[in-house]
Amino acid sequence: MLIMIGAKLKAFRIIILMTFLGLVACDAGNIKIETQITFTGYNHSLDNNDNFSSDNQWLVYDTRTNESGIRMGQTIEKVNVKTGEIQILYSAPNPDNSGPGLGAVSYDHVSDRVVFIHGLLNHTNDNPYAQWRRFGMIVDENDLRDPFIMDARDVTSPFTPGALRGGTHRHEWSGDGKWIGFTYNDALMKILEDKTGERWNLRTIGVAKPIKPVIVDENQEVGNHSGEWFTVLVVRVVPDPLPGSDEISHAAGDSWVGHKGYLKNGDLQRARAFIGKVRSQTGEDVDEVFIVDIPDDITIAGEFGSLEGTVTTFPTPPYGTVQRRLTYTAETDHPGCEGIVRTSKDGTQIAYLAKEKNGISQVFIISPFGGDPKQVTFHLSNVQGNLRWSPDDKHITYIWDNSIIVHDIERTTFKRLTRKTPKPPGNLVWSHDGKTIAFNRDIVHSNGERYKQVFTISIGKTE
Repeated sequence: MLIMIGAKLKAFRIIILMTFLGLVACDAGNIKIETQITFTGYNHSLDNNDNFSSDNQWLVYDTRTNESGIRMGQTIEKVNVKTGEIQILYSAPNPDNSGPGLGAVSYDHVSDRVVFIHGLLNHTNDNPYAQWRRFGMIVDENDLRDPFIMDARDVTSPFTPGALRGGTHRHEWSGDGKWIGFTYNDALMKILEDKTGERWNLRTIGVAKPIKPVIVDENQEVGNHSGEWFTVLVVRVVPDPLPGSDEISHAAGDSWVGHKGYLKNGDLQRARAFIGKVRSQTGEDVDEVFIVDIPDDITIAGEFGSLEGTVTTFPTPPYGTVQRRLTYTAETDHPGCEGIVRTSKDGTQIAYLAKEKNGISQVFIISPFGGDPKQVTFHLSNVQGNLRWSPDDKHITYIWDNSIIVHDIERTTFKRLTRKTPKPPGNLVWSHDGKTIAFNRDIVHSNGERYKQVFTISIGKTE
């Protein structure tokens, strides 16, 4: 009897220790009831954006196709999370196999506005939707008849400050709705790459602010158009980074740091965190976490050149922009960071994926000031991505073992919210009140095709 009790106590201690390390989840009673919200025979893609309306009653999504992706996305829609009612917010004008293309829609956190990718209106089979041929469209649900273009596009010299020359993508509202961040590809740099054979089609990051409309020569033949917001690039990329330096050739996986920034020298500092591709001392490309501080005034040119760029150079960041490297994995046994970096609402913690000493992808957290990263998860297999913070900054959700996981940051414990399935869910997003998580699952429709459908789970509702 004493031996049995001793054995049970030992096993209990092991379980407690493993739970503390994040290796064991107490799954019993944590699996949530999944509610399917959409059912129709087309994709309802949340695209890992901010998809809940400010009142948490609606989810916005795009309708990209399985075969052609965003190029054949024809509507931006929203669905009521309680009733399943669907409303079309925007329809593509004159769609065909070349575009224009709609997708990757996000809600403003504080108003009834959405922003999404819109392909150029001069699309043809010879000039279809592409990374460098798109812009951000903003729709206010209170006036659906008056959508407007966010970013002006000017690809004819002389170029225009406040306008860009390519395509913006993955637009994200700041927490207070006063800015929009995005990734970007430049059409003129793509032309330069095609001409020279050198790598110039480099993805980078920009921001937009409603300072004033930017008016350009409305040359529809080349895809020029005016825009309502002032847009600039804030991250500098180069085709061949110096080995061992902090120069980068690619910037993406970006998000705002905090809802209004992070506290720096007593003031809130606007910034975007992102993954930048450096070159190691041995010449290998490695993805690292970076941050870029953004000045309030983005209309003044900085040290690297003009805001609008030239025929052979990128637009350059405004004066006061400061780009800093936060992680240094390049010379470790398991170099590289992954995914979309996500920050807590208060801006104090930046979460990302990287490999720990055993080569397993885990969640790490780092301060916007840098320093030693903190490993948050200790799973026995790779975390699969989709990092999102809860609105109270106490939890992170992600996909692991083909399930949605919620991880308690302070207690370093986790719970499995959905059962393990053959295919993982994706595109996680929290409601603003922290009561609901929405996500996509690929579901076989009655026509035999698989489509992304929208599901929700209530955090306070269990089986």
